Amino acid sequence: QVQLEESGGGSAPAGGLLRLSCAASGRIYSSSVMGWFRQAPGKEREFVALIRWSSGTTLFADSVKGRAIFSKVNAENTVYLQMNALKPEDTAVYYCAKGSHYSSDPSDYRTWGQGTQVTVAS
Repeated sequence: QVQLEESGGGSAPAGGLLRLSCAASGRIYSSSVMGWFRQAPGKEREFVALIRWSSGTTLFADSVKGRAIFSKVNAENTVYLQMNALKPEDTAVYYCAKGSHYSSDPSDYRTWGQGTQVTVAS
């Protein structure tokens, strides 16, 4: 079973940027979809972005559209999420996940990382 490990979280000022990484312990197959989700205190886990491994096709939540860049390095089995123009409401624990459906529903993802905290100061 492939394991996922996120890194790159931390604190940033509003308007700043952060780049999150998610490294898989094994090969990510072309049929996979990689997703980023986030969960703020007291709120449900919500979709942020996804990328289809085979084509690089991406999908973003409206809340981050135009501010986020989702990229991948196939040879490294790693994905990156760069968040620009950060807002205080971006504060959350960010999770990387692996699934096989082009879906924004967290229940469609079977493998999850431990999460990395992102805090945006106003």
